[in-house]
Amino acid sequence: MRISEILRRKGSGVVTIAPDATVRELLRVLAAHNVGAVVVSPDGAVISGIVSERDVVRRLHSHGADLLDAPVSSIMTAAVHTCAPDDDVETLNATMTEHRVRHLPVMDEGRMIGIVSIGDVVKSQISELETEREALVRYLHG
Repeated sequence: MRISEILRRKGSGVVTIAPDATVRELLRVLAAHNVGAVVVSPDGAVISGIVSERDVVRRLHSHGADLLDAPVSSIMTAAVHTCAPDDDVETLNATMTEHRVRHLPVMDEGRMIGIVSIGDVVKSQISELETEREALVRYLHG
């Protein structure tokens, strides 16, 4: 299955936040959209970084509540791994495992067109397995 198929099923919306937004604002955005990570972008198109709930929790442990008023840019991951719509799920799965990331923006001709999460990958793999199982059952019952 291709990444474009995952985006077709889930939609291509990407939640973003400005680099100078506070961590407190980030938490509000994560909760409002029920997502685990957002792309950090000054304009909704250019990727400055990515920030997740995990980033917040790890920094809260070391910095305390003062972190809530710090800019998102201070806790984001600047080296963002991305994928393309023509990439297959197996390649994406390997990238996520190798780099220990759970969210990848999808880029097409330099433009961000979506984001995929490890949950999206698992859902697509389950769907493929169910389709294969149904085909095998039909074949066996002929």
